[in-house]
Amino acid sequence: MATDIQKLIGTSEEDDDEEMDMDVKEEDDEDEENGGKNIAAQIMAGGGGGMASNNSDNQFQHQQQFQEQVTTPAGGARRSRPLEEKERTKLRERHRRAITARILAGLRRHGNYNLRVRADINDVIAALAREAGWVVLPDGTTFPSRSQGSRPAGGTSAAVTSSSSHLVSQQTPPASLRGVSPGYQTSVEYSTCSMKGVFMPNPSPYDLSASTQPQIPAVVGEGGEQTESNLHIGGSMDIINDKQIVDIPPIPKLPERDFAGTPFIPVYVMLPLGVINMKCELVDPDDLLKQLKVLKSANVDGIMVDCWWGIVEAHTPQEYNWSGYSRLFQMVRELKLKLQVVMSFHECGGNVGDDVCIPLPHWVAEIGRSNPDIFFTDREGRRNPECLSWGIDKERVLRGRTAVEVYFDYMRSFRAEFDECFADGIISMVEVGLGPCGELRYPSCPVKHGWRYPGIGEFQCYDQYLLKSLKKTAEARGHPFWARGPDNAGFYNSQPHETGFFCDGGDYDGYYGRFFLNWYTRILVDHGDRVLSLAKLAFEGTQIAVKLSGIHWWYKTASHAAELTAGFYNPCNRDGYAAIAEMLKKHKAALNFSCSESRMGDQQVDFAEALADPEGLVWQVLNAAWEVGIPIASENALPCHDRVTYNKILDNAKPLNDPDGKHFLSFTHLRLSPLLMERQTFVEFERFVKRMHGS
Repeated sequence: MATDIQKLIGTSEEDDDEEMDMDVKEEDDEDEENGGKNIAAQIMAGGGGGMASNNSDNQFQHQQQFQEQVTTPAGGARRSRPLEEKERTKLRERHRRAITARILAGLRRHGNYNLRVRADINDVIAALAREAGWVVLPDGTTFPSRSQGSRPAGGTSAAVTSSSSHLVSQQTPPASLRGVSPGYQTSVEYSTCSMKGVFMPNPSPYDLSASTQPQIPAVVGEGGEQTESNLHIGGSMDIINDKQIVDIPPIPKLPERDFAGTPFIPVYVMLPLGVINMKCELVDPDDLLKQLKVLKSANVDGIMVDCWWGIVEAHTPQEYNWSGYSRLFQMVRELKLKLQVVMSFHECGGNVGDDVCIPLPHWVAEIGRSNPDIFFTDREGRRNPECLSWGIDKERVLRGRTAVEVYFDYMRSFRAEFDECFADGIISMVEVGLGPCGELRYPSCPVKHGWRYPGIGEFQCYDQYLLKSLKKTAEARGHPFWARGPDNAGFYNSQPHETGFFCDGGDYDGYYGRFFLNWYTRILVDHGDRVLSLAKLAFEGTQIAVKLSGIHWWYKTASHAAELTAGFYNPCNRDGYAAIAEMLKKHKAALNFSCSESRMGDQQVDFAEALADPEGLVWQVLNAAWEVGIPIASENALPCHDRVTYNKILDNAKPLNDPDGKHFLSFTHLRLSPLLMERQTFVEFERFVKRMHGS
């Protein structure tokens, strides 16, 4: 009898090891079931009338362990695990093994991975690490190859293997990859694409994104014995001694980076959209003064405000009313704060975050009713009155003036009205609006036309003026039949793989596609070039800036569809932001880039199917600007009040271990609100300001 028990014990231990193996043979499940029944029967027999033994202490200990496994929590009669629970466990294990087998089969067939037949998860991780250029020794020791250099000194992400708690470090991508966020690129996505060089800083030690995970301890079973289990990041459920145990990893207390002595970055706060009403009057000046004094007490450097074209030149061309702004600027001067102003040539209202409605000037709307082609137009002929089409930059359709002349007259009026503020240095920067939301992009994702995140948007080039430009360009190229927009680019809420133009291997990378996209993005760059050349004249001696939006969804696809419809010709085999950076350098303009607070983990939780990569986009744009030597300002695209988000902004504003000491020119917090003035959120904001100042 004792010999039988010893054999059964060995069978059980072998089956437990098999559960950690990557196999889907049905015989293993049957052996487990038969072995379990025999064990239960033998133990129950020993509990009733004693169990034969050869007086070996080792065998007695094994017998005692098996008796404890089938003892009820209350210490009652011994019984075997219910048959239904065994069946459920067996089905779960069979399902898990089947999924694993399909994964391994796919890797062998399509990924050319040399995996053995009974490969486990360790083999898969090792194969992926070797493909990324790491060295993996037989005992699991992993380190970067010499070609990658030494391991980064900052925090690193880690993956937990299934059979042990050994951590495999993951390094920042090599410098030959541009626009690929650390830990998210795959060989499938980028195997056919030519990558571009980009600096990716070491991960911050306080970054709580998906790339930095805590180490998960082993589960402690009965008797204080550590039990190895197949743990998953973020917690797991294991079956130990026939009991379900939920393992929840502790929240790590991560160290924070010390910013004392780092470069000083001024912090501004954006005022509410409706701080000036449609009559160009300052709304609630007493309450605003109190809030500005609170900001001053936190050592905020200044404020940013929109100067709305639709308010100042509302009724008659070249008749400007700056009265509300004059009172606001005087208030700022008395508090010894700085000013950043935005020349807002767009409509407010209808977009995310808009809480007021400020249309374009009435006289412009009247022209638009008789000539709707002054507005951007989509393929279905829907007009977007959010801003003027770039096709009329040189067309005298605005009562004898071109659009560029209208913008220049407005900027000259502002400079003349507030020349004293410029002379005293109170106005530190002028941001020139170049498109919807004041950003240099096409209005490819209008909410008013039904767009919802993460739709790819639509091309906006179907007004008569842009179509005339496209026709002229196609004829000059010798292909007049190319004078059209793509007819297979989907709709506002399409996904790239659903279209013939943006799918992998789609028309975007064909002869016509490259012609069209080159023309489409050239219109964008030329518009910025024309307006900035005049802005530089109007605001000579003052820093001018251009705002660029972060179109980060579908960034991990080959086509980058959402960026293409917005005018950024940035597929995975082309740098779409280099031409924009060169244009800004020509005019000594700063780049104001939003999206600096976005985290990869946030996007993956809500829209994993969008293949978004805000971090990869941020570093591609920042590097494009820094490579040509233009300054970078930034602002948050989404509400920001917590320490984790502030830390992410700090990490981007002052990259860790950057050899050239690059940093932002300034940062603007969006925006002044009752929530920001609450005690808890304001304390966090005040702490953020100190760290931006290097205190």
